[in-house]
Amino acid sequence: MSNIIESMERLVNELSKLPSCGKKTAQRYAYYLVKADNSVVENLQKAITEAKQKIHYCAKCGNFTDKELCDNCSKANPDPIICVVKEPKDVSALEKVLQFNGTYHVLHGVISPLDNKGPNDINLKSLLSRVGEENIKEVIIATNPDVEGEATAMYIANLLKPLGIKVSRIAQGVAMGSELEFADAITLGKAIENRREM
Repeated sequence: MSNIIESMERLVNELSKLPSCGKKTAQRYAYYLVKADNSVVENLQKAITEAKQKIHYCAKCGNFTDKELCDNCSKANPDPIICVVKEPKDVSALEKVLQFNGTYHVLHGVISPLDNKGPNDINLKSLLSRVGEENIKEVIIATNPDVEGEATAMYIANLLKPLGIKVSRIAQGVAMGSELEFADAITLGKAIENRREM
């Protein structure tokens, strides 16, 4: 005789779609939510709904915000430097370092022929516009140190160097194949500080 509760299975399946959430973790979350007070579940539901309704991309850099421009793009007198990252979560990781007074630019992906993602599939056009409009002197490329991240960095460098823009790459304190969000603040700080020109 089967002891499967369909609604519980559906909840586990949906939770297991979250990043880094395997079946066992999803099952733990599901059992917690079913046992929790209704207020806990309602508050979680409201928080998710509110975030989905209010959070969107910054009109300038592509980071997450609930205003037209994110706090970083709204700050007064930033350094004429743009740090290019793959995802909004990378901005959060780099902000913990607190050694950077420039602005960010989020690509929302990287060039990856195996995934059918080319230069037109990521947020590159607005980067080129920003470089000209904001009088940018340097672009730091902080994509992940993997094959796709390196290919994207080289592509961006080849676009910007003819324009007379200094293009640098974060140092290799971040291990090859890893993701920025998992690097500690000291490693990220050193990677930015010891960046190399491309």
